Amino acid sequence: MSLTFTRRRAAAAVLTAALLVSLAACGNDTKDSNAKATESASGTPKANLTVLAAASLTDVFKTAGAAYEKAHPGTKVTFSFAGSQELAAQVKQGAPADALVTADTKTMNGLKADTGTPIVIAKNRLVIATVEGNPKKVDELKDLGDTQLKVVLAAPEVPAGRYSKKILDAQKITVKPVSQEPNVRAVLSKVELGEADAGLVYKTDAEKSADKVDAVEIPDAQNAIAEYPAATLKASKNSEAAAAFVAWLSTPEAQKILQDAGFQQP
Repeated sequence: MSLTFTRRRAAAAVLTAALLVSLAACGNDTKDSNAKATESASGTPKANLTVLAAASLTDVFKTAGAAYEKAHPGTKVTFSFAGSQELAAQVKQGAPADALVTADTKTMNGLKADTGTPIVIAKNRLVIATVEGNPKKVDELKDLGDTQLKVVLAAPEVPAGRYSKKILDAQKITVKPVSQEPNVRAVLSKVELGEADAGLVYKTDAEKSADKVDAVEIPDAQNAIAEYPAATLKASKNSEAAAAFVAWLSTPEAQKILQDAGFQQP
């Protein structure tokens, strides 16, 4: 066998090996491209998200979550609703979750070490919820000071409780509640069941239960505005998907859902 022939065989072997490596690389690139295309088809990575949300968002977020899942196939959003102070405790205890939405900025600001930068997605205001038909004739805020009236409020550590205390103190109205509840939905429930004559709740809650309670408006000058900040949680294992959901809450689609439910623009 000649030296020239041996060299030609060696060169051919090297060329064949290089070609195989090149084809394999192309195959990997194609797989990577296909994977990226699948991920970007809906604009966000697919994930199972857990969102901790204030109790007053219960109904509207169920609607919003369904809309988000429809627009982002492959993504599942599960909500855990409770008073904002309870949600804060869960975050500090390391509960597995991806995003947080509270009913006040104070609670969110206390979690700076655990969250991304929050954005306010909606606002709300207080009303007086009374038993259907308003049999006790509650017409204004000062009526809640009547000692013959059974009034229920959210606990002071709850955002709705802080807002309630703020407006009552500003008007120098002393109220001795028959109970102080862990979240605003519990306040509403007491009134719905007739266990209280009246209670201070968010306007959106009263509107959702318009067939069970009456709502007495509180003038702007005597009222308080609740802000709802949303943020990702730093411990999330789905950070990109969580950020996409939080950002979506400020889109026209999400804002329409919130405003249709009675929430105000941020």
